[in-house]
Amino acid sequence: MKESTQGTEPIGQNLIKLISNLCFSVFVFSVLVFTVIAITYQPPDPWLESAPALTKLFTQNENATFKNDDSILKTGEDMVPVVVAPSISPSISNPITELAIEKSESLINDSSTQLNCEDLEKVNCSDPRALIAIERFNLKVFKSIVFLEYQTPVNGSKPDECDVMWRFRNKKEKSWRKYRDFRRFKLTFGENCTYEVAHAGGWHSGVNARRFRTRIGNGTRSRLAPQPPRDDQINDTIPSLGSETSFRRGRYLYYSRGGDYCKGMNQYMWSFLCGLGEAMYLNRTLVMDFSICLAATYNPSNKDEEGKDFRYYFDFEHLKEAAPVVEEGEFLRDWKKWNRSHKRKVPVRKVVTHKVTPMQLKKDRSTIVWRQFDAPEPENYWYRVCEGQASKYIQRPWHALWKSKRLMNIVTEISGQMDWDFDAAHVVRGAKAQNKELWPHLDYDTSPDMLIEKIKGMVRPGRHLYIATNEPYYNYFDKLRSQYKVHLLDDYNVLWGNTSEWYNETMQLNNNRPVEFDGYMRVAVDTEVLYRAKTKVETFYNLTKDCKDGVNTC
Repeated sequence: MKESTQGTEPIGQNLIKLISNLCFSVFVFSVLVFTVIAITYQPPDPWLESAPALTKLFTQNENATFKNDDSILKTGEDMVPVVVAPSISPSISNPITELAIEKSESLINDSSTQLNCEDLEKVNCSDPRALIAIERFNLKVFKSIVFLEYQTPVNGSKPDECDVMWRFRNKKEKSWRKYRDFRRFKLTFGENCTYEVAHAGGWHSGVNARRFRTRIGNGTRSRLAPQPPRDDQINDTIPSLGSETSFRRGRYLYYSRGGDYCKGMNQYMWSFLCGLGEAMYLNRTLVMDFSICLAATYNPSNKDEEGKDFRYYFDFEHLKEAAPVVEEGEFLRDWKKWNRSHKRKVPVRKVVTHKVTPMQLKKDRSTIVWRQFDAPEPENYWYRVCEGQASKYIQRPWHALWKSKRLMNIVTEISGQMDWDFDAAHVVRGAKAQNKELWPHLDYDTSPDMLIEKIKGMVRPGRHLYIATNEPYYNYFDKLRSQYKVHLLDDYNVLWGNTSEWYNETMQLNNNRPVEFDGYMRVAVDTEVLYRAKTKVETFYNLTKDCKDGVNTC
């Protein structure tokens, strides 16, 4: 009996050892898997998404081509909180708050003698107390606005009116850009002889507060009519490379035109930011082609249109502050000039395939790295450079690419004319509404009768309702007008008409030739007005159960 017991002991011990070894093996394997994941983990793009996730969300990638959703067009200022480096940040005023107003009021009271009420029988627009009353009124009424700086009020058209201009930004905009408004205020006197605002005019009603030109002649200075509206904060002039020596000492990344040309704007941005990201990784200046080919989908003619200026659509002033770039024409002139005047040519490294990775070019000392995209599609797309292993090293600098300030001024005008107190509906129709195979219910769900029923449940009747849409028929939304103050983009066509600020400034960029307000610009403005609404009604989340990308893609 004893021998039998002893004979079973090694079996139990072996079983325990086996289980221990198995548990230890599982532990080691888990550690190994965790280590591999940690090593190969790809840091997120600036928009808190991995590159593949952002590709799918932003553009829909299929077999190295792009399927565009042009109903919403996002750029860097819509995606990330913008942090401006001190070396490139513009002059940013401190926001005007109630506390700041109280300090100003205290300083005025301390530095002046006690006023007699009889002294305030007439409104004095230059009195600092009048400005303080206006500042307090604006803070109370326009809660979605950050006020940055005011000009001294001037007389309006009546003795009790004052016109004043100020700079501001919208709280929903993540950029530091400033916008301007000037309004007319009717002032009265309240208790303790203080100024009070009895009435405020609408957007841009304070015309006397606009800057006036002065003409000097025969030792006199005369006042002329107001300047044509112009945003003095836009500076998108093309920088010069400087001397020949500075050109030779530079390091450049030059992308020749590839298959992305004349593709949708989403693909253009995805590819352009790949090139800019590689230039920043290589510590080089990106050579930019300012000429954009606008895809047929944005044009009434349904044809591609070449020769569009980058600055029509994007903020070049911000781009050149955020990243090293140079315009292609300026670069080519300096390159040819150097080669003509020197026996030793500029060192150039020609790269004929996207399969040469940025990592392989990191130590290249050539003045110019010239990527040439001569292969057939889709091998000649710029964004192919950032695929595969390169995606672990190249981060697309979304923060550098903002919508044009000229387009954003139109957005601000539209929002301001609705006094920043409006709701919006994003109604996607167009080709999608006609494609019953992919979107079987979209046409019916966005019909005028259904729109009224669904929007009434989300937006209170009587409100300003802005409709961002690709529906070409202007009167399609007339039934909504019985319930809402309906606004469409075409209601504001004077903002890009031949007397507008936008028209005059884009003409200067286009050698004094008129520029068409095209389909991309329309969608860009619609997108930004939509973002500023208090309540947003979305097509594929609120109006229809159809999936955004077609059947079975929800």
